[in-house]
Amino acid sequence: MDYTSDFKRGCQKTIESLKEDLKSIRTGRATPSLVENLVVETYGGQSKLRLLEMATITTEGPQALLIIPFDPSVISDIEKAILKSPLGLSPNVQGSKIIIKIPSLSTEQREKFIKTAGEKIEDKKNQIRNLRDDVRKKIKTSFEKKETTEDVKYRLEKEIDNISQEFIQEIETIKTKKEAEIREI
Repeated sequence: MDYTSDFKRGCQKTIESLKEDLKSIRTGRATPSLVENLVVETYGGQSKLRLLEMATITTEGPQALLIIPFDPSVISDIEKAILKSPLGLSPNVQGSKIIIKIPSLSTEQREKFIKTAGEKIEDKKNQIRNLRDDVRKKIKTSFEKKETTEDVKYRLEKEIDNISQEFIQEIETIKTKKEAEIREI
């Protein structure tokens, strides 16, 4: 059994998931990823779609987003979803498009978003530690069943520990970058 490549795959999925999660945390700059994963209940509640699946989302300069729905009849549903979201944004409907001005973040808001990012990051670090512990248990079980030697067991454990440290370091780098983005004025 290839413990290390399975473990690396699991860690990589965790990192990708973290990057997606962090996209939804506001910085002072307008970016489509801020709203693209908002779930919009539409067509009388019959359908729940991500905004990305319903509209074109582009930036209008550094402080505004332009949302143009593929189906103009869902514009009020999109507006409701944006208002209900925890992002604190005010959509401005103009005919068949929505413009969202991204206000500058206050120091208090920045700190709140940094805390939220920190919680998501800590959660992903724990996921990697859990993956590492699971793999170590499998290696130990394999050793106890005499499927691997003691040398192989120690080498694999050391390899798994090194890989988990690399991924946790990558998460720290992502954290530093995201905090800098949030603090940027």
